[in-house]
Amino acid sequence: MSTKNTAGDNFLLPNGTFFAELLIFLTVLGVIWRFVVPPIHRVLAEREARAAQTAADQKTAKKARAEAEAAYQAALAEARRSAADIRKQAREQGNSFFKEHRNAAQEESDAQVARSLAELQAEADRVTAELQDNVDPLAQALADRVIGAETARAGKG
Repeated sequence: MSTKNTAGDNFLLPNGTFFAELLIFLTVLGVIWRFVVPPIHRVLAEREARAAQTAADQKTAKKARAEAEAAYQAALAEARRSAADIRKQAREQGNSFFKEHRNAAQEESDAQVARSLAELQAEADRVTAELQDNVDPLAQALADRVIGAETARAGKG
């Protein structure tokens, strides 16, 4: 056995295998850097662009939704005002219709009462005339009897 110190035995001095492995490693690293990393960077850039576009779209959609909500609330408020105006007009029309028909009914009622009073007065006048016609002869006959009886008593007495 020899105790001779060679370069192959010294662990501090690299041998040819180390350089070969280093060359292979650098070659693999170069291939990865040349062929694998650019597509990954491209995919990541596209993903980041899509995320930014999605965020912009969401912001635009949020703004559009807020505008639509404001327009909806404005339209709803206008519809409520319009409905209130329509109810008010309907109420006024109903009240005027009610007053008009109530006045017409009152006039008709007054006219009916006036006709009834006229009919009752005419009936009362007719009955009075009829009674007058019937009572006058009876009163005359009664008066004649009373006077005739007194005349007869006076003639006897």
